[in-house]
Amino acid sequence: MLLNLGSNSTNKLLITLIISVLFGFTSNQALADDAFANNNLLPPIKPWQGKSQELLKGKSGKWQTGFEKSNMQSTPNYDDSIKYITALANSEPQFNLTSIGKSPQGRDIWMLIASKDGAKTPEQLRSNKKPTLFIQAGIHSGEIDGKDAGFMLLRDISKHNKGHLLDQVNLLFIPILNVDGHERSTPHNRVNQRGPSNMGWRTTAQNLNLNRDYAKADTPEMQALINTINLWKPTLYLDIHVTDGEDYQYDITYGFNGTHGYSPNISKWLDTQLKPVINTELSKNGHLGGPLTFGMDNKDFAKGLFGWTASPRYSNGWGDARHLPTILVENHSLKPYHQRVLGTYVFLETIINKLAKSGHELITATQKDINRKSKTLPLSWSADSDNPEYMDFQGMEYQQAVDKLTGIQYIKWTGKAKTYNDLPIFWARKPSEVVTVPNAYYIPPQHLEVIKRLQNQGIKFEVLSKAQKLKVTELTAKDYSFGKVPFEGHLTADAKFDANIVNKTFPVGTIKVPTEQKLGTLAVTLLDPRAPDSYFKWGFFNQMFQQTEYIESYAMVPLAHKMLNNDDKLRKEFMAKFGETESKQIADTSTKEKAAKKAGSLQELFSGSSENQSAEKMKWLYQRSVYYDNQHLKYPVLIQMN
Repeated sequence: MLLNLGSNSTNKLLITLIISVLFGFTSNQALADDAFANNNLLPPIKPWQGKSQELLKGKSGKWQTGFEKSNMQSTPNYDDSIKYITALANSEPQFNLTSIGKSPQGRDIWMLIASKDGAKTPEQLRSNKKPTLFIQAGIHSGEIDGKDAGFMLLRDISKHNKGHLLDQVNLLFIPILNVDGHERSTPHNRVNQRGPSNMGWRTTAQNLNLNRDYAKADTPEMQALINTINLWKPTLYLDIHVTDGEDYQYDITYGFNGTHGYSPNISKWLDTQLKPVINTELSKNGHLGGPLTFGMDNKDFAKGLFGWTASPRYSNGWGDARHLPTILVENHSLKPYHQRVLGTYVFLETIINKLAKSGHELITATQKDINRKSKTLPLSWSADSDNPEYMDFQGMEYQQAVDKLTGIQYIKWTGKAKTYNDLPIFWARKPSEVVTVPNAYYIPPQHLEVIKRLQNQGIKFEVLSKAQKLKVTELTAKDYSFGKVPFEGHLTADAKFDANIVNKTFPVGTIKVPTEQKLGTLAVTLLDPRAPDSYFKWGFFNQMFQQTEYIESYAMVPLAHKMLNNDDKLRKEFMAKFGETESKQIADTSTKEKAAKKAGSLQELFSGSSENQSAEKMKWLYQRSVYYDNQHLKYPVLIQMN
C-alpha cells in the first residue's frame, strides 16, 4: 500500500498514528513530542508582530535573559533563574535580594527589592514614602510569563535607559512563588497552552494549589507570602497567571473585584484611573487588553459572559477583603509565549508609570476603604442576571462540532477574529448571603490551627486575662454535609445554622477577635461559618460534628419513659414530631389514674415502629436529655453583636 501524505507536520503525526496501529505498538512519547512541538493540538493562530518586540535584546548584550537566549521559546530553570537575578542584584546598588521563606522541598523563595535608595528592609522602604508595586509570578509555575517579563524589565531599569522608573516608585518582585512546581517541568504540562517549551507544574510539591490557599494558608509558601505582604505593606499587588478556556483576541486579560465588593474606592480607582491607561499602552505596543470574564456556556459563546467576584481563597478576593489593591492578570494561553511575555512587560511598565503620577491617589482610596464602616456585610454574590452590562467583545469565530471517532461534542475555534456586538456580561454582584457585622468573635484557646492562621494573616486579637461572662450568639449546625472527596487537602463542610442568644462565661485564654480593626472585614470572611472561605467551610471545625458519648438502650428506655411522663410540653413536641396523637383516654382524674393512662399511651407511641423509627425517636429524646453532649453541632466560635 502506497501513501502520499506529503511532508507537513500534521501528516507526520498521522503517519505515526497509522504505523502504530498497523504494527501493534504505541509511541506515546513520540506522538506527544511532535504534537506539542508543533502545536498541532491547539487552534490555529496568525503570526504576531508588535511594537513591543523592540524590547528584546540581542545576543551581544551581556544581560540577555534566558528567555531571550532561547529565541523566546523557553524559560530558565530555578537554578539559572536565581543565578541571573542574583547577578543582577549584585551588580546594582538599587537592588537587593532576600529569601522570604523555603518551600517544602527546601528551595528558597527569592524576592528582589528595587528602590532608588537601595532599601534592604521594610522600614527603609517605607521611609521613602513612595508607592510600592508588588509583582508576583509563578504562583502556578506553568504560567511563568511574569518571571521572564520581570527579568527583562529589571535588566532595563539597571542596565539600559529605564532607571527613571524607580524615581517615584519602589518595586518588590517574586519571580517564582511555587518554586517546587517550577522544577516539575516538562514539555507536556499544560496541554491547553502555547509555550514555553518547558512548563512547570500547577500545584506545589504537596499537590496544593497556592491560588486556593490565601484564606486557609496551609502551605509554607503562602504563609511566607502573607507574612511578606504584612511586613512590606505594598500599595498595589499583581498576581500574574495564564488562563485557558475560550479563544478570543485579547492577549492580556486582567480583573479585580468590583465596587460592589469590600473595597469600592480601590475598585473605582483601578477601573477609572488605571484600566484605561493600561489598555491604551497595550494597544500602542501591539497587544489587546481585555476583561477577565468567562463564557456562560462554553459551547455557545453568544449566551454571554460571566463576570466573577472572587472569594478570599483567591488573590484578588483576598486583597479585596483586606483592602489591598490587587489585580489578577490572566494572559491568554493560546497566544504565543513571546507575545504574552512582551505584553506583560508593557503591562508592568505602564503600572509603574501610573503609580509614579497618581500612586498617592490609590493610597488615599485604600485608606477610605479601611476607614469605611458597614453595619452589614455580603459574604457571597451571585450573577445579576436582570442587569447585564454590554460590550463589543473581541472574540474568535467557532463552530460546534462532534468528533466522529470519540463522539465528543466540542467547540472548534477557527482562528478567525470575530466581534460579538453588545455581548451581555452578567457580573456576580448580587449579594446572596448578608450578615450583620458583629463586635467581636470569641474562639476557645484549644483551636490552635485557626489561631495560628489568624496570626499569620495579621488579624489582631487579644487573649482574655480574666474570665468574662457575656451575652453572645451561638450557632448550631443543621442540614449539614461534607465534600465527597478531599479538596485542597481538606474535607470541606457546609451547613445551615440556628442562632440562639446565650450567656456564656469565657475562661482565661479565650481569644477575642474584634472587627473594629484594619483587617476586620477579612476576619468576618474567615470566622463567619456561612462565608464561602471561612475556616468552618474549609473543615477546621469538623470535630464539632463528632458525637463522642452515647447512651445504651438499657438506660435510654427508662429515661424515655421518665422524660415523657414528667414533661407534658416535651411529650406534645414528641407527638407532633413523629405524627402521633395523644390518647383521648387520658382523663383529668386522679394522679394515679392519669399516670396509668399515660403509661399506656407511651406504649402506643412506640408500638408498631420499625427498628430505624424507634432508634430515631430514642435519638430525639436523648438529644433533649441532660446527658447529651451540649457542644455537639455547636459552632465553637461565639459571636458578640453590637
